[in-house]
Amino acid sequence: MNASIQQLRAFVAVAQAHSLAQASERIHLSQPALSIAIRKLEEAVGGPLFARTKRQLSLTPEGEAFLPVAARLLNDWAEAFGDLNELFSKQRGKVTIAALPTLAAGLLPGLVATLRDRYPRINLGLHDALGEEVDQMVREGRADMGLTVPPVASDALAFEALLDDHYVAVCPLGHPLLEQGEVAWAQLAGWPFVGISRLSSSRRDIDRTVAGVGESLDIICEVSQIATVGRIIAAGAGIGVLPALSFRQISGAGIDHRPLVAPTVARTLGLITRRRYPLSAAATAMQELIREAGRNERLSNTTGGE
Repeated sequence: MNASIQQLRAFVAVAQAHSLAQASERIHLSQPALSIAIRKLEEAVGGPLFARTKRQLSLTPEGEAFLPVAARLLNDWAEAFGDLNELFSKQRGKVTIAALPTLAAGLLPGLVATLRDRYPRINLGLHDALGEEVDQMVREGRADMGLTVPPVASDALAFEALLDDHYVAVCPLGHPLLEQGEVAWAQLAGWPFVGISRLSSSRRDIDRTVAGVGESLDIICEVSQIATVGRIIAAGAGIGVLPALSFRQISGAGIDHRPLVAPTVARTLGLITRRRYPLSAAATAMQELIREAGRNERLSNTTGGE
């Protein structure tokens, strides 16, 4: 037979008050109910915890030994429920996000500040990674959610589209392509080209689209970081292609961009989570902030912003 929390409260109250009457007032339990709780606790532990006299109740040696244990159990119980309440009320918690570099730098910086303002005791862990790594981190539970392109045939992951991004031609200031309002994909051929990593989802889109218009790229170097692409192009070494959202990371660095057309290639970006695994209250709060940012981004794009 196991002791209940009510029995432990009754025991500690009586042990501290040395009186059923005072203990009854302290924990708001009638004296008959208090007596029953003590008796059942003694039955559960196998012996008396109090020595009863006419004037007061005093602890037996076993009761003396059990009192600090019972008090600690009650304190742990109260702390556990307090901790749980703080988690559910988003007073504290931790969220881990894995995101494509485009989204990590283009969408998340403002969200970090918003999260801090609304939920100052929620800690955020952010990992920028390529698409396959984002999927893997979420699938393995190392990240609560991911910001990425739709995963390829993964029943373990749920994808929620947030916004569509498009590709832009990035050129050094003064480049002839910047004299146009738009650049056709076929026009990229023949210019020295700075490519992003072949492991990235963007690079796969770029290669597929260029091949689709019957051209090839004169790739002079490949780099993994978007900021590095921007610096190499700004130095006049060549041109490149990046998602429009990522251009915010490198704008104003001696480069400019133009939308790529013929064809216009949309890149759907969104949120992935594990199926059958509910999010914590803190992660759910971050999920709502991300959805809000996605809505704002779509609105900005439809009203002429980028």
